[in-house]
Amino acid sequence: MLLWVGLGNPEPSMARNRHNIGFMALDVVAIRHGFSPWRQRFKGLVADGHIAGQKTMLLKPMTYMNNSGESVQAAAAFFKLPTEAITAFHDELDLAPNKLRVKKGGGAAGHNGLRSMDRMLGSPEYWRVRLGIGHPGDKNRVLGYVLGDFGKDEKDWLIRFLDAIADAAPLLAADKIPDFMSKVALLTQDTP
Repeated sequence: MLLWVGLGNPEPSMARNRHNIGFMALDVVAIRHGFSPWRQRFKGLVADGHIAGQKTMLLKPMTYMNNSGESVQAAAAFFKLPTEAITAFHDELDLAPNKLRVKKGGGAAGHNGLRSMDRMLGSPEYWRVRLGIGHPGDKNRVLGYVLGDFGKDEKDWLIRFLDAIADAAPLLAADKIPDFMSKVALLTQDTP
């Protein structure tokens, strides 16, 4: 079983924030791959389904970003999942908008959702799908930037990016990481 975690904040007013791109990605994956309706479980919202023949649970922690690990740890413990079966989808300031990288393990790089997961899981050795949102250019503007909504001028690339992630999801589920990254890049190459 795979556990795919989208990181974000639960407030309806924050739904379009750059910080919530992890939630957005899972929403599109759930629709595209015919997952069950979202329901409350593990201090979050979960949807069940299959991708590339793999039983997969999608989880959106409702604990706020800084405590995301509480929800992830509860689900992982219930299903007795090793950290390698967990993939976190999260916003990444150090990647240009519309760019994606996947890696296993590593530091939190100042991301409070990842920091919470590391602490609660006792290990940083889970997979990370780093979703590029770009950087505002000044570290003093980061908080307002990540908690700000995507602009109207970003709508086109964002929709294509999320669609590409959902289209390529079977490759990620099948552990074909380079193929997953290549397909997303190919499907989004026309967009800035």
